[in-house]
Amino acid sequence: MKRFQHAFSPVAFKSLTLAVMFALPTAVVAHNHSKAEDDQHYALPKSATAQDFIAIFKEINGEHPGIRKAHARGVCAVGEFTPSTAAKQRFTSPLFQVDNAPLTLRFSMGGGNPNADERRGARGVGIQFELPNNQSHTIAGITSPVFSGATPNHFLGLLQWNLKMMRGEATREDVQKFMAAHPSMQPAIEWNRGRTASAEYTSATYYGIHALWANTQGDAQKFRWQLVPQAGEKNLTKQQVESGPQSFLTERLIEQVKNDGAVTFDWHWTIGAADDPTNDPSAQWPADREQVHVGTITVTSAGGEACTPINFDPVRVARGIRPSDDPVLPIRSAAYAISFGQRLSNQ
Repeated sequence: MKRFQHAFSPVAFKSLTLAVMFALPTAVVAHNHSKAEDDQHYALPKSATAQDFIAIFKEINGEHPGIRKAHARGVCAVGEFTPSTAAKQRFTSPLFQVDNAPLTLRFSMGGGNPNADERRGARGVGIQFELPNNQSHTIAGITSPVFSGATPNHFLGLLQWNLKMMRGEATREDVQKFMAAHPSMQPAIEWNRGRTASAEYTSATYYGIHALWANTQGDAQKFRWQLVPQAGEKNLTKQQVESGPQSFLTERLIEQVKNDGAVTFDWHWTIGAADDPTNDPSAQWPADREQVHVGTITVTSAGGEACTPINFDPVRVARGIRPSDDPVLPIRSAAYAISFGQRLSNQ
């Protein structure tokens, strides 16, 4: 069967989505089909499993034995986490009870192509926190605050339509019509409209799009997180996107850490209100929600293979933190496990 090379992604399932969003124009072309015909033609897949995603990632991105199925192109780094006083006082997790916890990080390009053009598409980050007593905590984020739909079925449907387009079995208009037929896909389209990619891995804000729960001294609280570069955000210019080098992110990260000694991010948690949904990663919470600065994440060196044996599964959390009822999380965790096993066995 013919394989297709493409710069789409899985992080995370999210990042593959963003590569699709960056690639498509935002206008939806008018057509003459009836609404009933379109509702049936552009309906969501009836089911979506982790195996479905692994299979379609391979179809879209091609076979790359021993390479991550999602975020194939990336670079390892190491650093440390220093929790804030506010986090120590408010949350009970051991994540906040030790200063200067060691970190292993991986910055990456969205997509399953290990030779992806770094001028375009989403960036991602995975971080593993090393805690006492052989405990750890894992997060994974991308450069968008929302997922491309409310459920795994939305994302699988988007991938299926893009695969059809790549095979010549559908048009770009079909992909647009599919997205237009499902309202929960619109926030990601709107958020990415007109945006260019970050100029460095460390000049981007990363978002954990899933809601989680954290124990406090009283009740548990729901939260979403974001990682904000202390030096500020910096995106590529349109000229750099069109005429700049296709490979630069790893080199810039290594040079930046070497010259500056370290690069630091602020880690913020947004605390959800009672009516903020935990089961819809496509829905952003209101901007006026409480923000807690829970600590700083410092990158102290880059390069090497420290992240190679790590599966950055965001469901693997420290005691005192638990996943929400977001339907994407269990599918994502299972797909990561399959990809991890295949990668270690050079599949």
